[in-house]
Amino acid sequence: MAKAASLKTRVSTKGQIVLPKAIRDPRGWAAGVELTIEERPDGVLLRAAPKDEPTRVEDVFGSLGPVERVVSIEEMNDAVLEEARRRWLRKTRDRD
Repeated sequence: MAKAASLKTRVSTKGQIVLPKAIRDPRGWAAGVELTIEERPDGVLLRAAPKDEPTRVEDVFGSLGPVERVVSIEEMNDAVLEEARRRWLRKTRDRD
C-alpha cells in the first residue's frame, strides 16, 4: 500500500479535531459515527467502534424477576393514552 499524502488538522479549544474528508469518506465515517481511540508509542490510532450485537432473549430472560400480572395490549394502549392525556393537560395548564 502506498504511503498516503500527509494531511493536517488542528485541535480546537474544546479538544476537537476535524478529520479531513479524504480520510472519512473511504471509511464511511459520517457525522455521529463512534470511534475507538488507542494510544500507541508512535501516535494515536482511530478505528470505527464495533457495533453492539443485538441482545438475545435467552441472555436476559428472567432478569427482571417474576411477573405479578399479565397485561393485555389493550391495557397497555389505554395506559399510554392516559399518560399522554395527563402530560398534555399538565403542559396546557403550565402555559396559562
